[in-house]
Amino acid sequence: MSTSTIPLTLISSLLGPGSQEEEETLEYLSLPKDMRTYTPPVLPEPEDIRDRQQLKAWFAALLVTTEAWQVGQPAIRLAMQDLSPADREVIDQVLGEGEVSAQIARDGGRVSVQESVFAGVWRLRGFNASGLPTEDYVEVGAVPAMAREAAAQGLAAPQPAAAGPGVINAVALLAEITEQVGLQHAEPHVINLSLLPFSPEDASWLDARLGRGQVTFLSRGYGNCRVTATGIARVWWVQYFNSQDALILNTLEISDMPEVAQAAGEDLQDTSERLREVLEWIDC
Repeated sequence: MSTSTIPLTLISSLLGPGSQEEEETLEYLSLPKDMRTYTPPVLPEPEDIRDRQQLKAWFAALLVTTEAWQVGQPAIRLAMQDLSPADREVIDQVLGEGEVSAQIARDGGRVSVQESVFAGVWRLRGFNASGLPTEDYVEVGAVPAMAREAAAQGLAAPQPAAAGPGVINAVALLAEITEQVGLQHAEPHVINLSLLPFSPEDASWLDARLGRGQVTFLSRGYGNCRVTATGIARVWWVQYFNSQDALILNTLEISDMPEVAQAAGEDLQDTSERLREVLEWIDC
């Protein structure tokens, strides 16, 4: 999920709707919404874990946590360091892999994030600069706490700069972004680049002004949605691709965290119900 492709995908928006002058007002489809689907996990046979009390206690704690989490609350961490490798293997089997993943860069390493098949239950694994594992845990919440914290560490506002040749709309867009960033408690603000005249020079200039952040999400639903933090706090690239990996919507979003990267409160309610069914099966 490298963010190095952003300028190229921005340039590809030149071929999309709104890239040419139009004499009539056209109506465009609204922004795509993330599509979450539930894939039942592969469950172990109850007799295989009947005597593994520590594992069963961990799953029981996971259910309690999902039931306790409330909208607006930070993610809640469940430690795994006391579990055996065999217990962790069963946890991996039950949790599976959902639609949303992320990479979080940090000094001296990175954290790999994978949402489970239970929306709002996230598996996080840390690695040092040499690729060796440093931590392994699960969080329950709308989005992992580390992702939110890392995204908030960007600059307070973009730095102004003179526009070079070929820059058409990027200066005005930067002014709009600066204004919106200052509205800390405003509703999410979306700038649809696919509907604007936007030159390659615009793309390069704006990308240089915004810089790159530490967090990148990939949401796989109908096609893919890539959500990338810029170097400015609360400013995100949000790019939607169809099933042929063609860019169909290219936007900038000013918000604490784009909705497409988060699990909703309803998701966690569904997760609690499904986890309860799973744990009844394995008698936790």
